[in-house]
Amino acid sequence: MAFPSFQANPTLDLCCYVNTTRHIQVARIADVENWYFERVVFPGERLLFEAPHTAHLEIHSGATVSAILTDTIVCESLKVRTSAAIAS
Repeated sequence: MAFPSFQANPTLDLCCYVNTTRHIQVARIADVENWYFERVVFPGERLLFEAPHTAHLEIHSGATVSAILTDTIVCESLKVRTSAAIAS
């Protein structure tokens, strides 16, 4: 398992990133000690993942060999709001 279950570890936030481009992207978290996350995100795909709120999601675009870091997003801003949080 790449990371603990969301319910088992309340220090992790459920996050969502959407690739709104026409290009394949690589989403990566590499700034958390003892943690590594990397996934391919296809055009139009929603990526749900768990991460510490202090982590940063790097978005790499372009050819695999020459992928360029195009964005860095604080995971806290990608946090999925639960129905309980919306109601309050």
